[in-house]
Amino acid sequence: MKKILQDLSLTELENLILSLGEQKFRAKQLYTGLMQGKKISEINISATLREKLLSEYEDEPVKISEVFTSADGTKKFLFGLADGNIIEGVLMAYKYGNTQCVSTQVGCRMGCKFCASTLGGLVRNLSSGEILCQILKVNAFAGGTVEKRAVTNLVLMGSGEPLDNYDEVVKFLKSVSAEEGLNISPRNISLSTCGLVPKMYALAEEGLPVNLTVSLHQTTDEGRARTMPIARKYSIDEILKACAYYFERTGRRYIFEYSLISGENCDKKHADELIALLKGKPCHVNLIRLNEVKERNLETITEKQAYSFLGMLERGGLSATLRRQIGADIGGACGQLRASYINKNSGDKNED
Repeated sequence: MKKILQDLSLTELENLILSLGEQKFRAKQLYTGLMQGKKISEINISATLREKLLSEYEDEPVKISEVFTSADGTKKFLFGLADGNIIEGVLMAYKYGNTQCVSTQVGCRMGCKFCASTLGGLVRNLSSGEILCQILKVNAFAGGTVEKRAVTNLVLMGSGEPLDNYDEVVKFLKSVSAEEGLNISPRNISLSTCGLVPKMYALAEEGLPVNLTVSLHQTTDEGRARTMPIARKYSIDEILKACAYYFERTGRRYIFEYSLISGENCDKKHADELIALLKGKPCHVNLIRLNEVKERNLETITEKQAYSFLGMLERGGLSATLRRQIGADIGGACGQLRASYINKNSGDKNED
């Protein structure tokens, strides 16, 4: 696999262009083309420069392989990588704009039982440029430009644990928010973690006030460990302290994701425990009706039960919402589409 040009900032690209004996302004031409989602071969540069670049850099590091459209308008993308790996992403339409869900790894090693991304374990990390290319491709696909983006908000909630790929994710956050690039404000970006406490502290020091979202899903360490192996390493108390530090450093309230799992975490006892745990803290609870993964034996609850649990939290003084279920008919849960694609294609190979 060749190098990825989208890994470079404009300054790094200028240095590269100068090292190739080209004039500095060529870097801006090239950078603008890349931000438009173009392949190197599609950008209006000299044949000589194009040839030099293509000898070392991937023409198209990330391509849209398939697009699935849900009945509710949600679009799910399968992206093909230059090494043959597959990742996925989602484009969701809201009143305030379009939010893209982005993957940060091929697979995941965190092992959360409610997530399809972990079924095959971690294959590899994505580079900052590969993460960025997902947005560049979808923005162009949806008719957006650099000046008038079709993608207005980002959530790092696709395949992978962002903080397990810390350096590349931070580099990506800097590149996607660069004024000369897509210029997406960190305040319009949410990063979801299962609770890698040391990296949460590190992120607080980066000067990138993204919205920190933590997958909580339980009210006790023992209960959390049943579905989230990471709970055996970092306690809820440690996570809450890291969240408090993040708020202190960034001024951004933090969000807890709480997937409602039948028989596990959504009766009155759990509501009371969640209220006791979080009341008075600068946080919000985002309730999610579980997107069931067929390889797991976890079941969701009814919409009525979900609203009942929400009501208990609100009466207890917590800021909470129930996320509307979108894209369920196209494998809306993280990792489902990739998993079905891999299973289908491995099945095809077995039949040959």
